[in-house]
Amino acid sequence: MNTQTVNNRSSFKTIELAYIAMFAALTAICSWIAIPTTVPFTLQTFAVFITMLMLGGRRGLFAVLTYILLGAAGVPVFAEFSGGLGVLFGMTGGYIIGFVFTALIYWAAEKFIGTHFVIKLIALVVGLAVCYAFGTVWFIIVYSKKVESIGLGAALGMCVTPFIIPDLIKLALAFALSETLKRRIKL
Repeated sequence: MNTQTVNNRSSFKTIELAYIAMFAALTAICSWIAIPTTVPFTLQTFAVFITMLMLGGRRGLFAVLTYILLGAAGVPVFAEFSGGLGVLFGMTGGYIIGFVFTALIYWAAEKFIGTHFVIKLIALVVGLAVCYAFGTVWFIIVYSKKVESIGLGAALGMCVTPFIIPDLIKLALAFALSETLKRRIKL
């Protein structure tokens, strides 16, 4: 193996890390754009979608994990410039952790089924549904411990139903933007 080959591999890894960091930062910026409610309306889901579409499942998963680990360490990357384990273990933390499941589902679909538009769409919709499910169960447990007992219907009404249409719009925008960006940028 010559030096040029080693340098190219090393540079590629550095480029991958730079893209992962860039999309983790994008997710943080998108989380700061928020409308405060019980579960804040943010652009985090848009960032997760575009991260998967631009980086693919493996690198996208690491971008999501980087974002979550930064927040867990106390860096104010979550909604309303918050950070720390208190946010992750709080009522809405399950939705943040649910992004990992979205990334894993996308990566698995990409690896085992393919990268056709329909596969990507289905993977992201299923990933979002799993994120909603995990986050809602988390919300019910934490809310019931901290505030009062809450049923599934009430939790869905607070945490999922208001977000379905906005999240589907974000998904459509992520697809449109990623297609435009991919024509201009090679990741």
